[in-house]
Amino acid sequence: MPKRFSVDQYADGILAGNRILLSRAITLVESTLPSDQALAQQVLDQVLPHTGRSVRVGITGVPGVGKSTFIEALGLHLVGQLGKRLAVLAIDPSSQRSGGSILGDKTRMNQLAAHERAFIRPSPAGRSLGGVARSTREAMLLCEAAGHDVIFVETVGVGQSETAVHGMVDFFLLLMLAGAGDELQGIKKGIMEMADAVVITKADGSNEMPARRAKGEYRSALHLFPLGPSGWSPKVTTSSALTGAGVPEVWQVVEKYVQHTQQNGYFQKHRQEQNLHWLYETVRQALEERFYAQPAVQQQLPSLRQQVMDGRKSAFGAAEELLGLS
Repeated sequence: MPKRFSVDQYADGILAGNRILLSRAITLVESTLPSDQALAQQVLDQVLPHTGRSVRVGITGVPGVGKSTFIEALGLHLVGQLGKRLAVLAIDPSSQRSGGSILGDKTRMNQLAAHERAFIRPSPAGRSLGGVARSTREAMLLCEAAGHDVIFVETVGVGQSETAVHGMVDFFLLLMLAGAGDELQGIKKGIMEMADAVVITKADGSNEMPARRAKGEYRSALHLFPLGPSGWSPKVTTSSALTGAGVPEVWQVVEKYVQHTQQNGYFQKHRQEQNLHWLYETVRQALEERFYAQPAVQQQLPSLRQQVMDGRKSAFGAAEELLGLS
């Protein structure tokens, strides 16, 4: 069993940029043990004044888009040419079914993973989306306290994980492919609406012209959406992780967005709204966990569940009966 440190030891180590203590603190955050959770919250409370100074970027994309390759190329640009400190976190609720891909991504991003100014953390396997999202958000705060001034939050699973990531980042980046049929059919409208920028990847060789055409199509499609509360008009660009073309320009778009939203006050307002969202979400999750942990509920739930499945009791009636037990 790994050594347990005091709250002060964890906090001092994180603030000093100690990667081992940062990793162990994130392990505490991911743990479901009440004692670990209590210690994790004490550590978070102590380092909280040192958080919030990074730029938080959510990154998602369709299968085969070359997400890990793109993240490594952009990450190396940040830690190399720009001297940034980068943390890459993942939300992967699908790993309990498929084994997940982030561990593979970490080995594929071997140059970035080996860089002294980069920190890559796989998401925990076998947890619900809510649990993974919460632990990822708390890991993000710990990474900020450790001095990482850029945080990438990557969605590995598909579905609601994009919404979860959007709820914890400043800038949402959508990666898309060209030359795969009707480009606009392969992505949900809701995800397009969340995007602050769309990047057409693999824009090199014979795919360069299709990527340019796709850029025009996405630009036209995004103009159909009403301007969001940030007052920012989503940008569309192309990039090639293979040649490096367009990669620095992606970060320039992020910087322009941050400047724009800081000037009009949306940046801070958005973060405040996110903090409130996570307050209510944490309360909801805690209430749900405590409800299902009650012995009376655990005893009656199997029977009521079967009755609902068989059509002998309505879902609403069963829910009322369960709630009456608490």
